[in-house]
Amino acid sequence: MAKKGVILCVCQGSCPSFHQMNIFEVLNALRREKLVDFVAIHPQLCADDGDKFFNIFLSGVDGEVEKLVIAGCDPNMQKKMFRDAFESTGFDRAKHIGVDIRNMTTEQAIEAIKKVL
Repeated sequence: MAKKGVILCVCQGSCPSFHQMNIFEVLNALRREKLVDFVAIHPQLCADDGDKFFNIFLSGVDGEVEKLVIAGCDPNMQKKMFRDAFESTGFDRAKHIGVDIRNMTTEQAIEAIKKVL
């Protein structure tokens, strides 16, 4: 059975654009409503260890993941930044959906993610 998941990328947790939201509540709201099968938080997916995370997390799961929402920065930037990591793991880039949640409240971030789920 294909799965849907959300990864929050929070710019190290120090970026002011994430200070209006409770990132844990964003993920908990999605879990409680059973809108996703898995959730995760990563401090900076665009850093070198982000590629390592994707290599471990996505290797061999392409058929199992139907939709991978990454909530963080600009979706166009995400496509560029994660292209190599997705390619190296064989993950179908069409299954990635980026959502910009910067400068949102908790409720606004939840709604933005729900909209793409």
